[in-house]
Amino acid sequence: MATKPTSLPRRRPTESTRPRDDDGARATSHDGRQAAAVVAVKKLFAAETGSFFLILGTTLFMVVLGLVMVLSSSSVEQYIASRHTSFFGAFARQGIYAAIGVPLMLIASRVPVSFWKRWAWQILLVTVVLQLLVFTPLGYEIGGNRNWIDLGSFTAQPSEAVKLALAIWLGMILSVKRDLLDDWKHLAIPLVPVVGVAVGLVVLGGDLGTTMVMLLLVFAAVWFAGVRLRYLAVPVLFLAAAIPLIASGSASRNERIAAWMSGCTDSSDYQAACWQTLHGTWALASGGLFGVGLGNSKSKWSWLPEADNDFIFAIIGEELGLIGAIVVLALFVVLAVGFVKIIRRTNDPFVRVVTGAVTAWIIGQALINVAVVLGLLPVLGVPLPLISAGGSALIVTLVAIGVVLSFARQPEEPLGGRGAPRQRVGSLR
Repeated sequence: MATKPTSLPRRRPTESTRPRDDDGARATSHDGRQAAAVVAVKKLFAAETGSFFLILGTTLFMVVLGLVMVLSSSSVEQYIASRHTSFFGAFARQGIYAAIGVPLMLIASRVPVSFWKRWAWQILLVTVVLQLLVFTPLGYEIGGNRNWIDLGSFTAQPSEAVKLALAIWLGMILSVKRDLLDDWKHLAIPLVPVVGVAVGLVVLGGDLGTTMVMLLLVFAAVWFAGVRLRYLAVPVLFLAAAIPLIASGSASRNERIAAWMSGCTDSSDYQAACWQTLHGTWALASGGLFGVGLGNSKSKWSWLPEADNDFIFAIIGEELGLIGAIVVLALFVVLAVGFVKIIRRTNDPFVRVVTGAVTAWIIGQALINVAVVLGLLPVLGVPLPLISAGGSALIVTLVAIGVVLSFARQPEEPLGGRGAPRQRVGSLR
């Protein structure tokens, strides 16, 4: 006997159920947009290698440390300059420069390597034109160096941008000519005239410190390109003869160099060429092992000129002691390690040359600054990268690090991978 199948009646959708479905759809859509936004932010900071975060983290920490030390070292002078109304003038300006430089660094880190190769000539041309402006009515002189331009509401130092442009251009031209570097004619053209113009304009401005950093950058680029060292003998001999002539081009520079060579033992130099060097040394010495405490420097009370700029390392040593000074040096070592890791893992000669040049620029400039504060070199007017006060230097240095970070995003490949030949570096042949 067949049984009649039974079924439960289906529930018809009611008015009360429909809004719930719409709310659920809207909630799902809202959640989807939130998830997409999170993915976009994660993608912005995503990196293929650990070197990216090593360099980025170290850089951001140094920028923050620089802001703290600029506030501490400049507060007294700013209070006097503002007629006893504010301690924060230099700190506020440096904060604005950092707020501009850090986003530019992150943007540069997203730019593909092909962009830097394609626009290397144009970037160099623009920066050289800007450097030419220092010889126009827009240019002005500071401490015997005509290396600045006044654009009304703000000032700039074009030679800082020339450093970055020169590093990118050297990477492009040396990678294009990588198979012709054994012929000195291909190395000399267009390397010698272009580098000669870029560096020569800085020399004409009388900035010996920036000239030394730029020459260090150029030699590092040529070294990492694998150029034979014997080809560098003639330029080295030429520079050995030219640098003393460049140094003697300024009366104030001659005075500083003569005082430094004499060891500042002449009491007549105390009020003149030796004032800054001696007070920088005394600031370091008074810090001892642990320092006198953040904000408690006595040298910044109008005793040490350029306390927030060229001689900020002396204030660091005074307030944070030997330990603080060593930490700063260790940060530069960590930064150098991150750069070297990129150089060692890449097969792209452009990446190797540009990263090597930026490494020599930033680390070399830091060593020159510290050597000046320690009295191992005469006063050259070279700031401590990422820490000293100064907008042009901070912003351009951050962009340069952003360029290197764009290289760090590339997947790691062991040298010789994909059938690529191993690149020689600094061949002795």
